[in-house]
Amino acid sequence: MKMRTFLVHSLGFVLVSLLTACSSLVRMPEEKAVPSHEEALKSWARVLNQFVNEKGEVNFKGLLEKRGDLDKYVAYVAQVDPHQNKRIFPDDSALLAHHINAYNAVSMFNILDSELPESLSGLKKVKFFYFKKFVIGTQEMSLYTYENEVIRKMGEERVHFALNCMSKGCPRLPKKPFTAKNLSKELEDQARFFFSEERNVQVDEKEKKVLLSEILDFFPEDFLKKEKTLIGYANRYRVEGKSLPEAYKIAFIPYDWRVNHWSLH
Repeated sequence: MKMRTFLVHSLGFVLVSLLTACSSLVRMPEEKAVPSHEEALKSWARVLNQFVNEKGEVNFKGLLEKRGDLDKYVAYVAQVDPHQNKRIFPDDSALLAHHINAYNAVSMFNILDSELPESLSGLKKVKFFYFKKFVIGTQEMSLYTYENEVIRKMGEERVHFALNCMSKGCPRLPKKPFTAKNLSKELEDQARFFFSEERNVQVDEKEKKVLLSEILDFFPEDFLKKEKTLIGYANRYRVEGKSLPEAYKIAFIPYDWRVNHWSLH
């Protein structure tokens, strides 16, 4: 396991180094006057309310035709450095809520910029997460860098049930922005919902296996800081009477990289 992790991380480092040399900067939306935080967040709230359904699917075609609110929020994300605005982002909850909303909005923007792909698998995944750079908080970075060098370093592993790359394997995208005031409860609710979905958790009694979303295999070190095993971590958020057998082996459900389009037909 240690050797596998080492190889994955080593190959990842080499890949990121190569991709950095080949990356391109995406042109971000521009606002002559930077909107206030409240105005920008209202724009993002309208996007989620209008173009995201209860399943977390996104009406990308409709959004492409009426993208003003998304562009306004993404422009705000690009132009405002939250680390230099302590009045607006006074604590870690405010900062993390902003980063989650920003990541999700830039991912959504990236789907539009990528001309509404049906899937992020193969080379499209590489381009989507590594090749393409965006201005986020006045800094140029890829979504990979944003997640791993900024968001994960804040030490809150439940973000993995809130960050959304717009693929079907992602956690459900809420119809409302994450908030500084209620962030801990919102992340708790996201985690509980995530581990209640059969697409993320299955039990094979015959083979004595617990199958978990591959998200837990992508970032095991984050979850194992809180529990000794991934099954133990999942059980933190399972409802009473639905605990997973800790003695079972673990397997992972392959990630679904198809884009989470909301079909209106």
